Amino acid sequence: MRELIRYLICGLLTTVVSLSSYYAASMILGTNSTIHLQACNVISWALAVVFSFFVSRAWVFQSKSKHVWNEFFAFVGGRIFTLLCDMAIMQVLVFGLQVPDLYAKLVVQVVVTILNYIFGKLVFRRKRNG
Repeated sequence: MRELIRYLICGLLTTVVSLSSYYAASMILGTNSTIHLQACNVISWALAVVFSFFVSRAWVFQSKSKHVWNEFFAFVGGRIFTLLCDMAIMQVLVFGLQVPDLYAKLVVQVVVTILNYIFGKLVFRRKRNG
């Protein structure tokens, strides 16, 4: 249960990183086209992934593995999948259903957080009994 609580706190902080960087990028690039919307999405994703990896590894899952790069690439692989989900849902909500982009981003964060927890458990799984 502690791990889940730590993950929710990490997820909240990662969401703050993601939303604030998305907002900053959208102020600079705008979101009136698919290219600009998705560029803002990718920028916020990249910053959130780097932040989340280090917090998840050290604090949430408390990984002691010496294979940091293996964990990092596996972590990023899972996050690429959720980025694609993020991009698809944003596209549908913003351009298909006309939901304001910041509201859509909040909805997407819930879906992505759940998926990312599942992938994090797989990446940072601890060996039991040894």
